[in-house]
Amino acid sequence: MSALSPVQLFKCLGDETRLTLALLIHAEGELCVCEMTYALQQSQPKISRHLAQLRSCELLQDSRRGQWVHYRLMPGLPSWVTATLDDATAGASSMVADARQRLSAMGNRPTRQTEYC
Repeated sequence: MSALSPVQLFKCLGDETRLTLALLIHAEGELCVCEMTYALQQSQPKISRHLAQLRSCELLQDSRRGQWVHYRLMPGLPSWVTATLDDATAGASSMVADARQRLSAMGNRPTRQTEYC
């Protein structure tokens, strides 16, 4: 993994959808594409495209379990990156809260592996 620079991070998070996805994953620990689609009320192709960009920035890691692809923050991110995500979550609290509220109302959510949550 190459070192993530502040310029790369902010370019990566410079889109509202990508920022919301990163903050939601940061808050939840791990989410699958179907959950993010539901929480953000956007199409699966759009969510997947943004997730691919977050992966290419080396901000997210994905894993396939059965029919589900789960995403979480890349392990070992520098502390300044997680601090930035913490601060951004506080600054975007209503946006993240709205997405988390929709997510909590979602039925048939995939199960989590306890090591990630």
